Amino acid sequence: MKNYTLTLSLLLFVTFYATAADYTDDAIRTLLPFDAIPAITDPQFVSANEAQLDPDAPVIGVTFKGESRAYSLYLLNGHEIVNDVVGEQKIATTW
Repeated sequence: MKNYTLTLSLLLFVTFYATAADYTDDAIRTLLPFDAIPAITDPQFVSANEAQLDPDAPVIGVTFKGESRAYSLYLLNGHEIVNDVVGEQKIATTW
């Protein structure tokens, strides 16, 4: 019980004194320059048969006002954002 009390006391002490101010000097490191991954702004769609994806390929699906879209995660890995209009509503699909 004594070890648990000591451990808990140390954790509480560290938590109490470790504040956001302690990390203000940490540098932000980026690997890519700003806007290095372009969004897809004018997506082109094909039928499911023409898509040449495996039946179990991961996609993000959106349906709005009877209109549906499927965005391949394989494609989104390289772009991360698709700006589109679905059911007359502007959307951003992100990955």
